[in-house]
Amino acid sequence: MAETAKQDAANDLLQLVSFNIGQEEFGIDILKVQEIIRLLSVTNVPNSPYYVDGVINLRGKVIPIIDLRTRLGLDRKEHGKDTRIIVVELEGRTVGFVVDAVSEVLRIPRNITEPPPVLASGVDSSYITAVGKLEDRLLILLDLDKVLSTDDKKLLDSTPS
Repeated sequence: MAETAKQDAANDLLQLVSFNIGQEEFGIDILKVQEIIRLLSVTNVPNSPYYVDGVINLRGKVIPIIDLRTRLGLDRKEHGKDTRIIVVELEGRTVGFVVDAVSEVLRIPRNITEPPPVLASGVDSSYITAVGKLEDRLLILLDLDKVLSTDDKKLLDSTPS
């Protein structure tokens, strides 16, 4: 019976969208991702937090755009040709996260992940759900719900739509 449980765990796959911020590779649950788009013209919103780039009009819907790099405590960087916005659904809100580049869609077994180390790559570890050990690299799995604090979510609720 224990053998069956081990096989079920091995067959339990995580489906992730992987992306890069600097030299680090991150992954998020593909079910949260609505779409991935090229960087659009972002309208600044006065008095918004440092990590909020502004808002965009995506097919008639105004959505807030968060620079994930700065939200994770990393230095702001000029956007390049590979910069993308990952549009996600978080607790009924549509939000766009700016990332340096989107890599690929991955399916990895849950059993190759482990809890994050105490000091994980300079990123606030409360955002990190696990670290995936791939053959040639590590993949930091993020919980986007935790990336936004309760105050952030209240702010997003007040964003014009």
